Amino acid sequence: MTEITRVPLQPIAKGAIGKLWLGVVLAVALGGAVAFETRQKGLEVVTVKAGSGATPGLSDVVEVNYVGYLANGKEFDRGEHAGIPVEGVIPGFSKALQQMQKGGKYHVVIPARLAYGAKGVTNPQTGEVSIPGNADLTFDIELLDYKSAAELMRERAMIQRLQQQMQGAGSAPGGAAGGTVPQ
Repeated sequence: MTEITRVPLQPIAKGAIGKLWLGVVLAVALGGAVAFETRQKGLEVVTVKAGSGATPGLSDVVEVNYVGYLANGKEFDRGEHAGIPVEGVIPGFSKALQQMQKGGKYHVVIPARLAYGAKGVTNPQTGEVSIPGNADLTFDIELLDYKSAAELMRERAMIQRLQQQMQGAGSAPGGAAGGTVPQ
């Protein structure tokens, strides 16, 4: 039978266990503080009513109903059936839109760094500050629909062609389509 080599254990120095536990407590506290800070600074998208289907991409245009609030509850913006390019808004709003599905309703909290940052927003006509610097923003958003930019361009071109055809028909003698005069 083989014998296992024995290594004698050295005694633990007085106070070493206390220091070890203190290190564990500090590591846990530091980890909790980092997690809390990360949560406080991150974009929050809460699904109020689930939608369905795919999510919009950066090059899409969305049709949304939304209301924007400051941290004190003051409404600063509202839009109904607003056609908005996903890449044409503040970074936090854009990132939130890319997580939504058609028909869904969402509550979104955007930290200042993903909104207007330290500069805020001032109304150029009145000089009134509508969004103060370093303000976190809250939005209630309903995603009604979205389309790609290419699809919208095709639709606009088709509408323009139809309008031109209607204008051409209206200028025919007698105002009838095709230039024929009713008898």
